[in-house]
Amino acid sequence: MTINYDNLRSALAGAAHPPARDARHPCAVCLPLLERGDTHILFIQKADTAGYHWRNQIALPGGHITPQDRSITDAALRELNEELGIQPQELDVLGHLGHFQTATSDADLGVVVVRWNGGRTPVFDPREVARILPVPLQSLAEIHVAEGFVGQPAADIAGRLEYRTAGVRIWGVTARILHSFLELLRSPGAVGVSPAPDEREMLHG
Repeated sequence: MTINYDNLRSALAGAAHPPARDARHPCAVCLPLLERGDTHILFIQKADTAGYHWRNQIALPGGHITPQDRSITDAALRELNEELGIQPQELDVLGHLGHFQTATSDADLGVVVVRWNGGRTPVFDPREVARILPVPLQSLAEIHVAEGFVGQPAADIAGRLEYRTAGVRIWGVTARILHSFLELLRSPGAVGVSPAPDEREMLHG
């Protein structure tokens, strides 16, 4: 499965996204897409640090917005650089996916979708990141269908919304971000120029 990036950019620009909410911790995260034969999403596993709220969890690269950040996009790209060493010039910023709130830490996460050229191996900060996990979009889309998440508001399936793949469990606010992205991909033309019949059915209902 591959992405038609022009159509994805248009879909991101035209969709109604979850709005920001007042929170003690405004944050920005990147949803990085990477082509490795087919499309992957670049997740990270947070460091195994005692007392760290996100300890060992599967997440997207990101962190708190600072007063020096001019925008959510600037904050997201800065965090991606700090955590994985990926430079802004290596990225194509595709658009915003909206805002998502954590259940326990009173954080509001603005999500920026980017395409990374994947030209080199990322160098992560072990104080924050235990490992990098490129996960095939195809496997995530198959789970989205198999679990009956297609067309369902995330709030209605919150108790069972998770994606288990590649030996990891994606849950919580990261699962809700992923759910929103996979639902966006169901818009006509967003996935591959010539998707296979099972992919067309999977993502277009």
